[in-house]
Amino acid sequence: MSFQGPVLGLDLGSRRIGLAVSDREGGFAFPVGSLVSRGFERDLQALRALVEEREIMRIVVGLPLHMDGRAGPEAEGARAFARRLGEETGLPVELFDERWTTVEAERQLRELRSGARRRRSRRGQDVDSAAATLLLRAYLERETRREGRS
Repeated sequence: MSFQGPVLGLDLGSRRIGLAVSDREGGFAFPVGSLVSRGFERDLQALRALVEEREIMRIVVGLPLHMDGRAGPEAEGARAFARRLGEETGLPVELFDERWTTVEAERQLRELRSGARRRRSRRGQDVDSAAATLLLRAYLERETRREGRS
């Protein structure tokens, strides 16, 4: 893959932002936790620090569409967030359809836990980060397929 550095994947939520980062080559996506949302300016400050620390070159933001493909208020919020994030960081920011990522992340975490009990807040953080990882992984796979056709 022709990435020139790591990609940051974001799964936006009303309370938390799930975070994932790829390797430099764009072959793998890794969960890096979640950010408790404290408003755009504070979230932006935290995301800038992560971008600098991880030498991020591109950002992918999940676009929460309805199952039939319609965009609701959450999708409009994600578009606005992505636009401002790109303006503020100077990095390319892409939107990526996330319809299945949270559902799949919850399913995978249930399987992994196989009955283990965890605090609810921690489970939410795990789901957010896992959803961001699935989102980023799907994005990287799509880009790899596109590159293969060129």
